[in-house]
Amino acid sequence: MFSRFRTEWFADAGEARRDVLAGIVVALALIPEAIGFSIIAGVDPRVGLYASVAIAITVSLLGGRPAMISAATAAVAVVVTPLVRDHGVAYLFAATILMGVIQAVAGLLRLDLLMQFVSRSVITGFVNALAILIFMAQLPQLTGVTWHTYAMVAAGLAIIYLFPRVTRAVPSPLVAILVLAGAGIALGLPVRTVGDMGRLPEGIPSLALPDVPLTLDTLRIIFPYSLTMAAVGLLESMMTAQIVDDMTDSDKRRECLGQGGANIAAALVGGMGGCAMIGQSVINVTSGGRKRLSTFVAGAFLLFLLAVLGPVVGRIPMPALVAVMIMVSIGTFSWNSIPNLRRHPPTSSVVMLVTVAVVVATRDLAQGVLAGVLLSGIFFAGKARRMFTVTRSEEPDERSATYRVEGEIFFASVDRFRRAFLPGEAARRVLIDVSAAHFWDISAVGALDKIIARLRRDGTAVEVIG
Repeated sequence: MFSRFRTEWFADAGEARRDVLAGIVVALALIPEAIGFSIIAGVDPRVGLYASVAIAITVSLLGGRPAMISAATAAVAVVVTPLVRDHGVAYLFAATILMGVIQAVAGLLRLDLLMQFVSRSVITGFVNALAILIFMAQLPQLTGVTWHTYAMVAAGLAIIYLFPRVTRAVPSPLVAILVLAGAGIALGLPVRTVGDMGRLPEGIPSLALPDVPLTLDTLRIIFPYSLTMAAVGLLESMMTAQIVDDMTDSDKRRECLGQGGANIAAALVGGMGGCAMIGQSVINVTSGGRKRLSTFVAGAFLLFLLAVLGPVVGRIPMPALVAVMIMVSIGTFSWNSIPNLRRHPPTSSVVMLVTVAVVVATRDLAQGVLAGVLLSGIFFAGKARRMFTVTRSEEPDERSATYRVEGEIFFASVDRFRRAFLPGEAARRVLIDVSAAHFWDISAVGALDKIIARLRRDGTAVEVIG
C-alpha cells in the first residue's frame, strides 16, 4: 500500500519539486479558462472556479491517471446553458451530482472498455482539432488590443522556448507568467488582465446541497442534461487519458469513478461539472508534472490564489496566459500527421480529417469523435467484407459438388456470399463446408439459410458441415 502511494505521489525530492512547480503553472492557467467557461454556462465566475478547485483535488485522490488535470470545461459548459437559463443555477448543481452518479455507475459497468474501439486516426484527429480550438480560443484576446499585447505574447513565447536552454529547474511557463506579470504591473502597461475576465471570488467555498425539490419533476428536468454531461465528460476524459498514456499508465475504470466523485464534490461546493482537460494536462506534463501531487497542487494552489491572493491574481496580464496556451496548442498538434497524410492509408487519413473538421465546425469534441468512430467502423466493415472465399469443386461423376467457405461472413459481406453460389446448380447433391468460416451475425446465418432453401427448391440435396 505504501509502495503504491509512493509510486503515485512521490518519487524523490527533485521530482516532488517539479510536480509542485508544474501544479502552480496549471493553477494560474486554470483561472481565465474557468471564468470563461462560467460565462459560457451563464453563471457567476466563482461557479467555474470553485468547480476547478474541487475537481482537481478530488481527481488527484480518486482518479485513474497521475498528472492528468481535470477541472471545469467548455465541453460541459455548453451543454448546461439551456438548463441554467430556464431553471436556474440550483438545478445545475443537482444535475452535476446526478452526472457524477452516472459516471460512477459507468465505471462499475466497465464502459471504459469502449475506448478500445477508438482508432488511432480518431485520436490524432481529436488532438489536432483540440490544438486548433485552443489556439482559436486565444484570438479574442488578440483582437482590438494595443501593440503592447502582441509584444508581451512574443516575449512570453521567447521565454517559454528559450529559458529551458538556461535551466530546467523551474518550468519556463511559470517564469514567463511571473516575468510578464511583474513587467505589466510595474510599467502599468495597457493590456487586459485576469480581473477583466470577471470578478474573482473571495474566501473558500462551503458545502451545501442544491436547493431544489426532491421530486420526479426535478429528475425529469435534470436527467437529460446529466446524461449528456456524463457522456461528454467521460468521452473527453478517456480521450485525454489515451493521448497522454505514453508518459504514465492509467486505470480507465478508476478514472470513470474518480470523475464521478469529482463532479459530485464540485456540485456540493457550488461548482459546475467538468472533466479532464488536455490543454492543462499538456501544460502539467511539459512543466515536469508526473505524479498525483501535481494535480493536487493545481487545485490547492488555485484555492489559495482565490482565497488569499485574489487582488494580485486579478492583475496578471492576459498576454502571459495567452502565450502559455499558444505554446500548448503548438505542442498538442500532431505535426507528423501532415506528412503522414501521404504515407498512411487513404481511409485512415479521411477519418482523421473528418474528425478534425467536425470538431472545429461544431466546437463539440464528442460529435467529432463519434463521427470518426462511425466512419472507422464503416471503413473497417468495407475491408472485412472481402475477407472470405468460396471455392467450388465437382466430384468425378459431376452429380455432386462441394462448396468450401473460408473467412468472415457478416452483414456487409452477405451479398457477395450469396453470389458465390451458382444460380442454376447442375449438381444433384451439394455439400457446403463452413468449417473454416465464421458466421458473425443473424444476417450471415440468414444468407446461408436462403442459399440452402434455393438449392432445395431446385431439387438439389444439400448438406452443411462444420
